[in-house]
Amino acid sequence: MNEAPYQRIAAELRRRIEAGELAPGARVPSTRALVKEFGVAMATATKALQVLQQDRLVHVRPGVGTVVGAPRPARRRDRAAQAAVPERPALDLHRDDVVRMGIAIADAEGLGALSMRRIAAELGVSTMALYRYVGGKDALVLRMVDTAMAEFPLPAEAPADWRDGIGGVARVQWAAYRRHLWLASAVSLGRPQLVPNLLPHTDAVLRAVGSFGVDKSNALYAAISVFAFVRGVALAMESEAYAEQDTGLTADEWADRQGDQLAALISAGNLTAFRELLADDFDFDYDLDRLFEFGLELVLDGLEMRLARLR
Repeated sequence: MNEAPYQRIAAELRRRIEAGELAPGARVPSTRALVKEFGVAMATATKALQVLQQDRLVHVRPGVGTVVGAPRPARRRDRAAQAAVPERPALDLHRDDVVRMGIAIADAEGLGALSMRRIAAELGVSTMALYRYVGGKDALVLRMVDTAMAEFPLPAEAPADWRDGIGGVARVQWAAYRRHLWLASAVSLGRPQLVPNLLPHTDAVLRAVGSFGVDKSNALYAAISVFAFVRGVALAMESEAYAEQDTGLTADEWADRQGDQLAALISAGNLTAFRELLADDFDFDYDLDRLFEFGLELVLDGLEMRLARLR
């Protein structure tokens, strides 16, 4: 059985570590460097590093990247001393350190791998120390969302055209979701979160919709619809990235392997539109960026027609 691409990359990095080419504490090639060196997708490179992290061969160091060696063990205190003296956080720890480490773990392994214990181990402090800086995990994730969105600010001046205004906000959010695959699943539509760096996005879309002169309820539904579209495609991107990590196959490669079964189902179901679609060896290039842009134009076209009727 052939190894998946991420397994081959992990094996090569493991060889370099064991041969001393990558010494303890040395920085491991970043995901972007691995993409360039091995000609793979970003998700594949991320999965390779994740395998090495699980084997305790490398760990994430805030402000540096992924380095060779297991993380420093969490500081432990004698239980009797803990009972006598209240535990205190590490003096050199800052809230931003905790948030950035949370983002680094989520970027590499997804939100499922995030825990206060894991962050504490990576930072070399006690788990209880973290709660004094970020509260619980839910509060930490909100700070992670806010910090991640701060990396993608809106333009200082809003476009004069409503379409450019809404499209610009949608594309900024897409770029954020592209950079942090976990971000879309951390953002809620039905239960608004107090995230300072997301509020300007809603404000910008509401101002753009306001040019149609519709009532407040419809304006808010329009804004939610825009964000729901962007987030929905981003969630597909996240699941596709994990599927590629697990199988070593891109969406196109996976579809190619299903070709015979798909043809049989189309024939058995007399699906004439599908049959016509796949005639003449039609080759569809599934590209999420293109899907996003195509869908965004549909959303904007639909908004223009709908809001004009509601005016």
